[in-house]
Amino acid sequence: MAASAAVNDPRFPKVSPEEVDGLDLEISLLSPMILTGAEDVVPGIHGIYIKSGFRAGTLLPQVAIEQGWDRETFLSHTCLKAGLPPDSFRQEDVQIYTYTAEVFGESEEGAGSE
Repeated sequence: MAASAAVNDPRFPKVSPEEVDGLDLEISLLSPMILTGAEDVVPGIHGIYIKSGFRAGTLLPQVAIEQGWDRETFLSHTCLKAGLPPDSFRQEDVQIYTYTAEVFGESEEGAGSE
């Protein structure tokens, strides 16, 4: 899955062979998902998985922190990732799940740093 994301995710340019040595690897071990309401999402603590029909998208807990997003912005961007309008999280037929993540990774300075 990680290799596919590096070269096949249409939202980002493909990783080139020259960039590989400078990449950091990060793994997020996810907790079980819990069906919840939008008002219970805590940015920076929860990751979000939003589902409506055949569309679904998720953003990890650390994304909200990295981007400086509040709850509504985090929910809106997760809807967009799912291919839904940004305010879809307010609709009754949209399911919102939260989860936490234990993150493991390489040094923050980068794999290629000295």
